[in-house]
Amino acid sequence: MLNNILLFSLQISLIGTTLGGNVLIWPMEGSHWLNVKIIIDELIRKEHNVTVLVASGALFITPISNPSLTFEIYEVPFGKERIEGVIKDFVLTWLENRPSPSTIWRFYQEMAKVIKDFHMVSQEICDGVLKNQQLMEKLKKSKFEVLVSDPVFPCGDLVALKLGIPFMYSLRFSPASTVEKHCGKVPYPPSYVPAVLSELTDQMSFTDRIRNFISYHLQDYMFETLWKSWDSYYSKALGKPTTLCETMGKAEIWLIRTYWDFEFPRPYLPNFEFVGGLHCKPAKPLPKEMEEFIQSSGKNGVVVFSLGSMVKNLTEEKANLIASALAQIPQKVLWRYKGQKPATLGNNTQLYDWIPQNDLLGHPKTKAFITHGGTNGIYEAIYHGVPMVGVPMFADQPDNIAHMKAKGAAVEVNLNTMTSVDLLIALRTVINEPSYKENAMRLSRIHHDQPVKPLDRAVFWIEFVMRHKGAKHLRPAAHNLTWFQYHSLDVIGFLLVCVTTAIFLVIQCCFFFFQKFGKIGKKVKRE
Repeated sequence: MLNNILLFSLQISLIGTTLGGNVLIWPMEGSHWLNVKIIIDELIRKEHNVTVLVASGALFITPISNPSLTFEIYEVPFGKERIEGVIKDFVLTWLENRPSPSTIWRFYQEMAKVIKDFHMVSQEICDGVLKNQQLMEKLKKSKFEVLVSDPVFPCGDLVALKLGIPFMYSLRFSPASTVEKHCGKVPYPPSYVPAVLSELTDQMSFTDRIRNFISYHLQDYMFETLWKSWDSYYSKALGKPTTLCETMGKAEIWLIRTYWDFEFPRPYLPNFEFVGGLHCKPAKPLPKEMEEFIQSSGKNGVVVFSLGSMVKNLTEEKANLIASALAQIPQKVLWRYKGQKPATLGNNTQLYDWIPQNDLLGHPKTKAFITHGGTNGIYEAIYHGVPMVGVPMFADQPDNIAHMKAKGAAVEVNLNTMTSVDLLIALRTVINEPSYKENAMRLSRIHHDQPVKPLDRAVFWIEFVMRHKGAKHLRPAAHNLTWFQYHSLDVIGFLLVCVTTAIFLVIQCCFFFFQKFGKIGKKVKRE
């Protein structure tokens, strides 16, 4: 009897080992890493073993001590300064050429130059893994069951195919927004689905639809000329003719980091799953000094201000402009800022190198959130029902704020052109007009009213792919069609030929009968 109890206890203790799988991660820098780190933590909690591939020149991704988490660091011919330089060029180019109806062509021209540099770094990162035979052999022996990739850095899919394992993506949107359309085969009707980066909504005027139509075609052109340059690299790596798009189309599941509290209704496919806000959680108690500062605000409450992890400071002029506006509101302000203290900083504003953003947004005294519009911050505001003042700068940020404006939960100010008065009016609007708080709370209720939590849904689909060695039954047949078959051009061509042939035959018959009966008529007249 004792032996049976001991055997049963041993079996219970080994359940995690026998049920746990091996997951490989191809990460991306910055806030993307913070997001996937939440998924990694949950996978480890469920007793899976996770391995993260990290370039030696990585900027934000740092090893963490955990027996179930391994960081495979591979050598690349550059340091952190190279990544910082590419990111800096990307941000500055975007700020200087922010797209508008009159500047969109120049925007794509200038961004193309930055993206070429990004591609060079990406290919060096890719080479660091694929050309490292010792690392590839080690990865093969580890018997991974799935690879989770952030496609902003290409190559995760290549690694998965080389290892013979299924792969899936985790993304907000792809580097060229046409990837979901061309490679994922998602329908994008330009009549009501706004192009990524267009800052449009699904309620478009005629001129908006013209702009949207042009945006789609410019993005298609950008994809064709820039991202297609990876086709030869992918063909060489796999040893057969292929394309970037064909390879990306093999993804089992696309985990999209938004949800219908954020998105406009639009068509999607069954292998696209929405997991927006997976990193959000209830607020925890704040540090004592921070809590005391917040409580000193009385009934006026506080404003939380952060421009994200990548913007550490501003120009002296811009910082003074912002500080001057903040000094004129009755609320206390917690501002995450590492730059020099602005001369116009008011007594109501405290500067911090770092703030517990989620916990602050969940505090009952928080009245508004000044944000750059990063997806993570926006979802924390949605989760806690906090109205926003958007100060977008680059990438998806202007688009994100456009979504929140359309849903009545945010006001936008332009960082490049705003005055202190502009920022002050925006703050007073979202704090004092009840509709903004009401709309923010409505989005919060939608977010919380889901049958499965976003993080649980993300982990479920990773485990699903592991259990079933893929999810081919969710993959649309569109991936097996050529572009002219997908758009039914062959069918349209065939039908046009049939109609043309039929019309031609009818005309010939009419002409024949006209000639025949015409001759008979003439003969009868002569007689």
